[in-house]
Order: sequence, then C-alpha cells, then structure tokens
Amino acid sequence: MNTNIPDKKRVESAVRKLFRVLFPFNDKITSPEIEFSGTGIQDRFERIFQELVSDYKKVKGQFFNSLTGIKIALSKDAQFILESDPAAKDLVEVIAVYPGFFAIYCYRIAHAIDLLSVKLLPRMITEYAHKLTGIDIHPGARIGIPLSIDHGTGIVIGETTEIGNNVKLYQGVTLGALSVDKSKASKKRHPTIGDNVIIYAGSTILGGETVVGRNSIIGGNVWLTESVAPFSVVYHKSEVIVRDSNKFQEPINFII
Repeated sequence: MNTNIPDKKRVESAVRKLFRVLFPFNDKITSPEIEFSGTGIQDRFERIFQELVSDYKKVKGQFFNSLTGIKIALSKDAQFILESDPAAKDLVEVIAVYPGFFAIYCYRIAHAIDLLSVKLLPRMITEYAHKLTGIDIHPGARIGIPLSIDHGTGIVIGETTEIGNNVKLYQGVTLGALSVDKSKASKKRHPTIGDNVIIYAGSTILGGETVVGRNSIIGGNVWLTESVAPFSVVYHKSEVIVRDSNKFQEPINFII
C-alpha cells in the first residue's frame, strides 16, 4: 500500500463537492438517482484513492456503487431529523444547514470507504466534520438508519460503538471507552445502543460491555457504565438547595 498522505484541502473539497452531487437543490434532492456526469467527482476521488491503494480503480468503483444506498440512508436521516426537531421547517433546511446532518453524511461516506480497507482517508473525512461541527464520529462505528443528531456540538462516538435504528442523540453525548489502554485496541471498547433510544444532552455512556436496551431514554448528564434493560428510563437526580434566612453552610469543594 502506498503511504502517501492525500492533501487535506483536496480531500475536504472532494467531500463538499460530493455532498452537492448527492443533494442538488432541485427536485432531485431526495431522489435515489445520482447524476455524476459532468461533475468530475469520480476523477477527484480516483486521484485520492490512487495515493492510498494500488487497486484504486476497483476501490473507486465499489465506493461509487455504494452511493445510491448511502443517499437513501441519508434521506431517511434527514427526514428523521425533521420529524424529531420542532424547529426544523422543511427537509431542505435540514440538508442544507444542519451540522448534525452534515456530520452524519461525512460518517456514512467515511464508513463506506473504511469497509473497503482504505486507510487514513476515512479519518480525514470524519475529522473534517469534527472541525466544522464539533461532532466526532469514528468511521469504524456501526450506526443504523435513521439517526438524528440535534445541535450536536461535543458529541463523541467511539470506534467500536454500535448504534441501532431510530436513535436520537443530543449535544455533549459521549459514547466512549472505560480505558484508553493501547492493548485493548482490537477489542470492543465502546457501548452498544439499541433501537429507538433517546440520549439527552451531556450524557456519558462508557464500556464495550455496556448495552442500552431498545426503547430506553437516557436523561441529561447521566454517567452510565452498566447495561440497562429495554424500555428503561435513566436520569440524573440533581439536588437543589434554596438558601433562606438561616445560616447557610458553604460547600467545601466548589468550582468556579
């Protein structure tokens, strides 16, 4: 395998161009049909693949053959976001401006390339999304269809995470590992999230053996390292102390 590193700006430009090819802002925006002719997008990706793999023409063909399925999946993601977010006015708005949708787009094309055993490029694509949106999805994660990411800033989804269908994630969610020990690199380190799960803002779910059962709700700011059964509701209980005229005991430990 060639160890050349593709030019970052060229990769980012190709990612943006492919987005516009998949989602032209006309009557074909959600059509499964994709018009590649005259766009030059296949040549762009062929040049990038050529720097990374010897059988680059085969890899390019396999990748572009997968794009119809990817567009169908992304259209379902966009529709799910529209249905999940009261602030979303229409599908075009979700596709054109929602950072969560763009991060999902980058993940889905990066994951397809990752499945073709192309090194480096998948991470370059998801790190581009990370830079623009603050959403960090490893291309090796396995994510069902559809997925909704609302707001999204600060979301982290680790390499061996598995996410089912119809899952909603809010800002600041971490699906991470209990340990960053390098010896565990080949093991499942990140959680499994079942179908129809909602995970609210600021929640952290850790560990390769941690499973969130289907149809569960994980409330905001939850710290979870153990599995929960399907149809569970997990929430963090905050204690609010209202200061009155009685002498108030200042906390010993506090953060400003």
